[in-house]
Amino acid sequence: MGLMLGIDTGGTFTDAVLVDEHREVIAAAKQLTTRYDLTVGIARAIDSLPPESLSNVSLVSLSTTLTTNSVVEGKGSPVCALLIGYDERQVQNSGLAELLGPEAIVTVAGGHDAGGAEAAPLDEEAVRRAILNWRDKVSAFAISATFSVRNPRHEVRVRELVQELSRKPATCGHELASSLGAPRRAATVALNARMITHVQRLIESVEAILSARGIDAPLMIVKGDGSLINAQSALQRPVGTVLSGPAASVLGACALSGLRDAIVADMGGTTTDIAVVRNGRPELSFDGALIGGWQPMVEAVRVYSIGLGGDSEVRFSGGEGISIGPRRVVPLSLLAAEHPEVLPVLERQAKSAPHGSQLRFALRLQHDEALLARLPDDERQAWERVSVKPVDMEYATAEDRRLARALARLERKGLVIYSGFTPTDAAHVLGVSSHWSTRAAELGARIWARQMRRLYGCGTWPDGDAEGPSREVFDLVVDGISQKLIEAGLHEQNRLAAAQADKLARLLTEMVMEQRRDPSKPSLFSVQFAGDAPVVAVGGPAASYYPEVARGLRTGLYMPRFAEVANAVGAVLGEVSQRVHLTITQPTRGTFRVFAPDGPKDFPQLGEAVEYARTLAADEAATQAREAGAASVQIDFEQDENSVNNEIDGDVFFEMRLTAIAYGPPCRRTDRVAQAEPA
Repeated sequence: MGLMLGIDTGGTFTDAVLVDEHREVIAAAKQLTTRYDLTVGIARAIDSLPPESLSNVSLVSLSTTLTTNSVVEGKGSPVCALLIGYDERQVQNSGLAELLGPEAIVTVAGGHDAGGAEAAPLDEEAVRRAILNWRDKVSAFAISATFSVRNPRHEVRVRELVQELSRKPATCGHELASSLGAPRRAATVALNARMITHVQRLIESVEAILSARGIDAPLMIVKGDGSLINAQSALQRPVGTVLSGPAASVLGACALSGLRDAIVADMGGTTTDIAVVRNGRPELSFDGALIGGWQPMVEAVRVYSIGLGGDSEVRFSGGEGISIGPRRVVPLSLLAAEHPEVLPVLERQAKSAPHGSQLRFALRLQHDEALLARLPDDERQAWERVSVKPVDMEYATAEDRRLARALARLERKGLVIYSGFTPTDAAHVLGVSSHWSTRAAELGARIWARQMRRLYGCGTWPDGDAEGPSREVFDLVVDGISQKLIEAGLHEQNRLAAAQADKLARLLTEMVMEQRRDPSKPSLFSVQFAGDAPVVAVGGPAASYYPEVARGLRTGLYMPRFAEVANAVGAVLGEVSQRVHLTITQPTRGTFRVFAPDGPKDFPQLGEAVEYARTLAADEAATQAREAGAASVQIDFEQDENSVNNEIDGDVFFEMRLTAIAYGPPCRRTDRVAQAEPA
């Protein structure tokens, strides 16, 4: 069978593991992610594994938090949304103006009605004008038509025109979502299009690395539901890899801990992701996972995700005081470890008057050709400047305002990232972490604390104190994680609305943390969290915070061996799975309509309609599973029927949602060779 190579590229670290046929980890490595050139970090991680074992790799599987982080951070490549048949209210409800900018949204006549009939002819001339206008300005096109899940013909035609006139990637809404709800479907397809270049760059990087090291094995990608797809499928539907990293971490955490009932908490650089596992399986969300304020229509592990990680920016927020996240910055301890020349600058800032731009250095983040091609001269010059070494923003603000403004715009576009004081730095100051520059973390804590006191009137720490402010940040992180764990537990009960769960979680967290900080204080209440399902904490920063979280919540804690690379372990443990949904309705009595991919089809009997839908869905699911890299395929069905029985009419059928699930193990090198040989 050979070995399996699991790779996880996160916002901060890239991990690699080798897993044998018994699902045991035989080697693991962790290196910094190099967002400006992913190849560097991936190569370093793979090269840290035993080289003599790499030739025996028969499967490579990749999980990533890059797509999830791009949603949380609001980053992405430039996209034009072509909306067919949308009215002004639907466009407004989609949130696309916030996501893409109002100028990148083009509405044209067309679309279908709820029965699949054409509501208006497609205005092909308007579509052509829009494509020609935007083809040199964007990385991809997002296409969404009203009721395209009932009839996708207009979306398909617009995609043909995009390919004919621009050769840019184009994503259609009906391929990503099967539910009604035009605004959310439009947001889903736009998020997908924004991620295409990110995923393409990642896949190309991995393939180049594997080829250079003589690893000839299929490359699979983890989807948000924990299943696998091959690289080509991921390029077509990258939005499916949202929550890829958390899904892989759940699989890895369960495998490493051996637990079948647990609460998996994955803490990375940008987010903390929490999932409840019962009987060895995480709960799936079929209505779309909520990520960074967006809820794309993708089936994924039900994850409670917050923008709180080791690299989250610690900042002042009006009305809240000190706040952490959701913006990711480069920890000062990491910055100085990679660029020692910044230490003298921090030493100088620690002795000078406080300024809002102190601690802030600009570094290159990623390379996006479509964005770079559109940069004005000042931003292009700033990009070239920051590509050489980090730029001190305090200096730029005082001495070169043109450079400072250009760098700020590059940061908003996702090409540049700032440094700042983070929970990782606080952990270094407190001695619970020590892998980077503790000196830079201490200087950062002192400078940051002085900024909070003198610029915002927040905090009472004495001058020169690094430990006090770091302890407060540490406690805020513990509180934030604890609140989200409690909130996840409340949601699992399905008894509270989101707003109610949030309020109750805040109250319970305050009670828990008050008891943790002063155990001697008498209390009439005692709160214990998840007595039958311990917390399994994984991810790089987890060891710094979760022992304190578990103590406060009075819950069991598992931090299994290789917990820091759980995502990479879980990446190779999934199987290929594809789900195809078809809807059957009864528009008039005695007529049963199947909404097929090529348009609606009517039948006089429900049984005939169901049999046709089962055959069609099974064939399509099996085809998708094989195209996604399954070595063999099995089919299961699910049916969700909406009907009533009354004394006058008997059984009355309204609607059925039929799902075919095709699943099987991924192709490995031996499977691929066997399939290629003639019979």
